[in-house]
Amino acid sequence: MKKTSKTLITVVATLAITTGFSTNVDAASYRVQSGDSLWTVSQKYNTSISSLKSINNLSSNTIFVGQTLETSSKASGSTYTVKSGDSLWSIAQKHGVSVSNLKSWNNKSSNTIHAGEKLVISKSGSSASTGSGSTASVTAYKVSSGDTLSHIAKRYGVSVSNLRTWNNLSSDMIYVGQTIRLTAPTSGSKVSEPKKVSEPKQETASIAKKVVAEAKKHVGTPYKWGGTAPGGFDCSGFIYYVHKTAGMDINRASAASYYNQSVKISSPEVGDLVFFSGTYKAGISHMGIYVGDNKFAHASSSGVQITSLDNSYWSKYFTGYGAWK
Repeated sequence: MKKTSKTLITVVATLAITTGFSTNVDAASYRVQSGDSLWTVSQKYNTSISSLKSINNLSSNTIFVGQTLETSSKASGSTYTVKSGDSLWSIAQKHGVSVSNLKSWNNKSSNTIHAGEKLVISKSGSSASTGSGSTASVTAYKVSSGDTLSHIAKRYGVSVSNLRTWNNLSSDMIYVGQTIRLTAPTSGSKVSEPKKVSEPKQETASIAKKVVAEAKKHVGTPYKWGGTAPGGFDCSGFIYYVHKTAGMDINRASAASYYNQSVKISSPEVGDLVFFSGTYKAGISHMGIYVGDNKFAHASSSGVQITSLDNSYWSKYFTGYGAWK
């Protein structure tokens, strides 16, 4: 009976994906929804909490909304050995895949990697497909409310890096009504609204203002280790929540991972990132959002606050500024 139950669940999950009305990423993955717990997910997929933790490399029972959980082990494809200085972002770019796929194929719940680690960089037997399960034939997609670049990439079986290249995007930010090209441009292409495909500077500035406005709303919120909600934030959880709420498509990651994903700049603009090293551990250990006037918003051990970069404590650990790629 247990085997039959698993088979039925897999079939149902597959059908749900092909119709585009499921939160499952594929038959062996599940995207966490509000109210979920490891127990409810384990019940849904007829597995155990310990198995889910093992497959997803979880050290606790904590999961968060939007996180992708593997519900069964996957077969490996080609592999890549991580080198010093690598990040999931740079590896994804190098191999033309998405960060979310790298995490999915390697059962990762965060963007943390280490030198010498072997990563699966392609999934055996994978092929580009649309949300209807057929080989990709759609050439463009109009962004709807709630869409993110990674979700569009996953839906149509392409990589985020390719979407950015094909659409001349300098970051993962997209906006409602924007037309996203799903295939490489060809001469004589008739994809509509070509000018809207690239991201306008005014849209970038608008997002930056939203980020800063959202950050300021949470001044006074207490610190909470691993916190990603208004009830309590840690430093990277604050960055994740503020940017997602402002409409940016970013994954929950550590300050060090965000540092690796960013473009290093010397002069910040409002909405850029500020990084610090060695505050409680070696390397990048803290970050915030530049809000202008030489100040940054961040979730410190004292809670969310706006602090001057000339502050006697933080100035000692200041490392530099970053902008989203």
